[in-house]
Amino acid sequence: MSSASPGGRPRVPQPDFEDDEREDTLVDVPGGIRLQKVLAEAGVGSRRHCEELIGAGRVQVDGQTVRRFGARVDREHQVIKVDGKRIPARPGLAYLAFNKPPKVLTAMSDGRGRKTVSDFLGDRAERLFHIGRLDYDTEGLMLLTNDGELAHRLAHPSFEVAKTYVAEVAGPVSKDLGRRLAIGVELDDGVATADRFRVVDTSGSRVLVEITLHEGRKHIVRRMLAAAGHPVSRLVRTKMGPIKLGMLRPGATRDLTTREIGELYAAVGL
Repeated sequence: MSSASPGGRPRVPQPDFEDDEREDTLVDVPGGIRLQKVLAEAGVGSRRHCEELIGAGRVQVDGQTVRRFGARVDREHQVIKVDGKRIPARPGLAYLAFNKPPKVLTAMSDGRGRKTVSDFLGDRAERLFHIGRLDYDTEGLMLLTNDGELAHRLAHPSFEVAKTYVAEVAGPVSKDLGRRLAIGVELDDGVATADRFRVVDTSGSRVLVEITLHEGRKHIVRRMLAAAGHPVSRLVRTKMGPIKLGMLRPGATRDLTTREIGELYAAVGL
């Protein structure tokens, strides 16, 4: 039931300005950089588009929505998000997807002269960390970055970032293989379980299967499938967390998009 004013007329509900007042409390950082410039340089869009995002209330700095175009921020230390996803605001950061070919060592150098990941990076000046080791014969997606905090979290087992692989195995594959892998197979260092499993393709005695898991133990996919009676002849990682290998050719790299980087931050709680 609506309330009435002293004169007897219905009282008009007043807008609640509490959120807007809270949004305007962000203090400009002395010597900071204008927020729309930080967004544009992070790859969010043109300066004009970034101003539109700010005006629409879609940008947050340290948890506060900012609508002022001229707000000055510290991009080295403040957390800046667009639509709830963190952006890579610090300058000089690199985030790459790499399709590792077989017979390449997951390392930046090798005393025995074998090919390593660094042989495919050209003359990049950044000191990059590789995330998600792949064994010498395994192919597919690796992530490379010089963002130490993100690299640490992506590599740490407590964050349980899922990884998806496509494996070529000897067939036929029994219909209950997925259930067996989900329940868990006993390995010499404990039980290992798959999050998801499906048969992708069957051609004679050759079967392609897809398996997703969040474990990071050495050779885990090969050991699981071998223990289930299906040794792997070829293994390709196709996805890490939200990042997909897609059509990236073997030996090639690509820069992750701003959206992909934000999804990676979100996957590890940054």
